[in-house]
Amino acid sequence: MKIRYFPIVLLSLFLSVLKAQTQQKEVLFTIDQEAVYSDEFIRVYKKNLDLVQDESQKNVDEYLKLFTNYKLKLKEAHSLGLQNKDSYKRELESYKKQLAKNFMTDSKVTDALIEEAYERVSYEIKANHILVRLAENASPDDTLVAYNNMVKLRERTLNEGFEVVMKDVHNGQTLFGEELGYFSGFRMVYAFENAAFNTKVGEISQPFRTRFGYHIVKVYDQRKSRGERTVAHIMVKSKQGDSLQDTAETRINDIYKKINQGEDFESLAKQFSEDTATASKGGMLGPFSAGQLSAQEFEEAAFGLEAIGDVSKPIKTAYGWHILKLYDKQPVKPFLDLKPELEMKVKRNERSHLIDDALVSKLKANYTVLSNPEDLDYFSSILNDSYFKRGWKLPEDFIGEKLFLKIENKEFTYQDFGDYLVKTQRSAPSKAPFNQIISKQYETFLNSQLIQYQEAHLEEENQDYANIVQEYTDGLLLFDLMESTIWNSSQTDSMAIKEFYESHKEQYMWPDRVHALVASSSKESVLKKVAKWLNNDSDIEAIKNKFNKNDEVNVIFTSGLMDAQDQSLPIDFEFKKGISKIYKHNNGFVVVYVTDLYPSTQKSLDEAKGNVIADFQTEKESIWLETLRAKYKIVINQEELNHIKSIIN
Repeated sequence: MKIRYFPIVLLSLFLSVLKAQTQQKEVLFTIDQEAVYSDEFIRVYKKNLDLVQDESQKNVDEYLKLFTNYKLKLKEAHSLGLQNKDSYKRELESYKKQLAKNFMTDSKVTDALIEEAYERVSYEIKANHILVRLAENASPDDTLVAYNNMVKLRERTLNEGFEVVMKDVHNGQTLFGEELGYFSGFRMVYAFENAAFNTKVGEISQPFRTRFGYHIVKVYDQRKSRGERTVAHIMVKSKQGDSLQDTAETRINDIYKKINQGEDFESLAKQFSEDTATASKGGMLGPFSAGQLSAQEFEEAAFGLEAIGDVSKPIKTAYGWHILKLYDKQPVKPFLDLKPELEMKVKRNERSHLIDDALVSKLKANYTVLSNPEDLDYFSSILNDSYFKRGWKLPEDFIGEKLFLKIENKEFTYQDFGDYLVKTQRSAPSKAPFNQIISKQYETFLNSQLIQYQEAHLEEENQDYANIVQEYTDGLLLFDLMESTIWNSSQTDSMAIKEFYESHKEQYMWPDRVHALVASSSKESVLKKVAKWLNNDSDIEAIKNKFNKNDEVNVIFTSGLMDAQDQSLPIDFEFKKGISKIYKHNNGFVVVYVTDLYPSTQKSLDEAKGNVIADFQTEKESIWLETLRAKYKIVINQEELNHIKSIIN
């Protein structure tokens, strides 16, 4: 009998060896004879290609240097045993559990929910509702009473009018009648959203339940969502100590007058906006949709602009004063553009329960699950009324080691399910037949164990998940290594930092600076006159009163300590005391009154400390990497490297 099966065994062994050979990975290099494979290098290179800003690092040889440094650090981290730290293990497990949620899903159900969500965020519904409050764990009797009450209220709304009944029954405790205004997808709990979007305009829904109780909803209107706006803004910050003559409000109003006089918005933003992130771009912001900004006043002003080129009046937010200009208005983004954001939202709200149910069904079909219905009968027989009082315990003659459930090769005993019943009795429902309780608890237990089983084997089943986990694993180790080896010591080794500063002083200098008053105007003729007034040491307020009158702003002043990169100064500005010539700057004109010169001077260690520490760390890391290269032998497979270059190029 054994001899008869030998050829089949031999054939199977041969096929296994052949398959292993075809799947064999090519070694790109070794570190102390530990292989690093080509497929990992190519995957990481391609993934990071668009993120690399230094063009030299797109060269395969240059990137290989970075990659070998990366692997050297990992080798050292493992050598130091950082992977054995409890804090590392906890953080890695937490990340894997969170990441797994993105891979453990039923794609068909998820895609359908995403498409539904897109349809709903494309519209806004105006509705009112009436609510009969009901606890989530209410008894069947209380649930029936609440439902019947809502049926009667709906009949009243059909006869008396929804608004009349809504106002009549509202008591703010057990009954609520509320105006909801306009809302879109994801603004309400999913059950409410479903009822609202499935009710026609002018109609009243049938009673439906959410976690708050029973509702009816009347839909008054449905309109397209407002989409996105792209605006630029000029911002002036409110500051403590502003004089009555030169407040942020006064300054923004002066700028607004200049816009109304026909001056260029972008030029004024470059000259006067105190939003440093956008001033150089003419105040331009990225596109945004309703609800995306933290400043409601800003959002309403933006959506209040109708025609491209419209400019708002000055508005105030928590950040200061603003003037907005509309550059673009777009409807809701196309589906493919919005899909990633919608997918994330779908998986985070109540829709996720539908995805979970679909996932469990899929796992039941994919995995071999063995159980015996008679086992459930046994557990039904050992329950008693103490279960409803949270005092139930397993009987003394309970046989815990008996097999209860098997998922693939993982076994669960009577003890596992018994402990689960004891633990979950705290959330037991109101009295129900024991067989119903056991059946429901078994389904919950099985579902959770199926999900846990897939999660435990996800790295074997899904290569994309395995790759991301490996990257995060490496990242955690590198962070710990760099923190202990480079960063922490750089913060505490004050003598070494001081020595580094002393030997590199020439790198840490203040640039040439001036204390200056800059007068800006769109009219060169005005600045010629302003220059004369400045030459006569005239008071700034007197100059403003002279040239800014009858609600017309012809000149704006900016003062302070400035270097050559200051947005107020022209690129070719000559640093010298006194009143400058008139420069053309940002589609306008400026004249600069320099009162003091501050030539380039040496920064003290305290003044340069941030840059000094960063440079010190860079040098220390470079030296440390050289010691690692001496400690661990790196051997490059040149033939394979050439092959990779031919593939990438």
